[in-house]
Amino acid sequence: MEANNKETPPPIIDQLTQYAELRFKLAKLRAIEGGTSIAASIIADVAVMVCMGLAFIFASITLAFFLAEVFNSDWKGFGCVAIIYLLIAIIVKANKKMLERPIVNGFIHKIFK
Repeated sequence: MEANNKETPPPIIDQLTQYAELRFKLAKLRAIEGGTSIAASIIADVAVMVCMGLAFIFASITLAFFLAEVFNSDWKGFGCVAIIYLLIAIIVKANKKMLERPIVNGFIHKIFK
């Protein structure tokens, strides 16, 4: 009687089908996890960049007003800040190739994390 109560294992085809379905679900869940972690990381980075951009703008305006007070001329203060940014832009343009590699590596590292 006990032999009749025991369940027989499913045939090998059914086991392979279940295994394939589980592997597909696992791959899908891993892809979802990777995609959402990349999206969350990008959103957090964008929020940080926006805050840093605003801080940079207000610091620039503050510096311009400070220099305007030092030179007793608004246009001289804001002009000095503009020249500072022009010099920074020229330096960045001259070193563009050297600056690109760390940025590319950072993006690759973030994607394949």
